[in-house]
Amino acid sequence: MPDTTNIDELIQEPIKRVGIYMPESTHELAKKHYESAGCKSVSDYICKAIHYYSEVNSLGDVSHIIPDYLNSTLKDIVRESDNKHGRLLFKIAVELAILQNVVAAKYGISPQEMDRLRGVCVNEVKKINGTITFDDAVRWQS
Repeated sequence: MPDTTNIDELIQEPIKRVGIYMPESTHELAKKHYESAGCKSVSDYICKAIHYYSEVNSLGDVSHIIPDYLNSTLKDIVRESDNKHGRLLFKIAVELAILQNVVAAKYGISPQEMDRLRGVCVNEVKKINGTITFDDAVRWQS
């Protein structure tokens, strides 16, 4: 993307005077920010905005527009979240394995009963969208 600090760098052709219609609030916004954007005038600011928007709009992939530090920060957040979820899933899997072994040792469930129970449980979990509490299981067994 070209450096847009000065309109003269953007336009290598004669400038044409045109009238445009815009909401008053948009014009006020341009008047408020044109100097901080390094523009000489509101027209300069609007012209730079059109060039910038046109470039962004013409790109198929705009991922390079996100600053590297922001991209890196977001990747770190996602990576840490994945690690946290992985650790929690591991802990839950350990607790579930303990529970399954206790139940299997206490009750002599045949493989046929286990297959039937698994099918019933799959249907029940689908019906409740995967959210089940111990109270739900107790009510279901009653």
